[in-house]
Amino acid sequence: MITTCLWFQGDLDAALARYESLFDDFELSSLTRMGADEPAMLASWRMNGTEFRAISQPADFQFNESISLSVTCADQAETDRLWYGLIAGGGEESMCGWLKDPYGLSWQITPTRLYELLSDPNPARAAAAQKAMLSQHRIVVSELEAAADQAN
Repeated sequence: MITTCLWFQGDLDAALARYESLFDDFELSSLTRMGADEPAMLASWRMNGTEFRAISQPADFQFNESISLSVTCADQAETDRLWYGLIAGGGEESMCGWLKDPYGLSWQITPTRLYELLSDPNPARAAAAQKAMLSQHRIVVSELEAAADQAN
């Protein structure tokens, strides 16, 4: 088994609380503190079907866009809930469904419908959907569908 291990900068408690609030299947399996009133230093959890571990110590290590967590969403409502929940309180929007949460971790929040439109058997529809997606920050399915429909 491969488990993703993330290095947080002393803000692991806040990150875990946020992720738990956003992912219904979030399950914390272990949490280590140096003392009862100390911040979390190590953690293991599962969310959205994936196992994670984390270290939380100030260091020169920083998250960057070369690694991201990609979440495929069932619909626009889930896309919006995760998008706005992850950028709240200091996150940053990027292009094409990418964002950074307040801890600097990059995410791709992508509705399933985007993949369907990009693989449309009609190349003109797929290209129109892709062109629309490239202009978006948060993916908005209705705009992608409208662009694809206009290509007919």
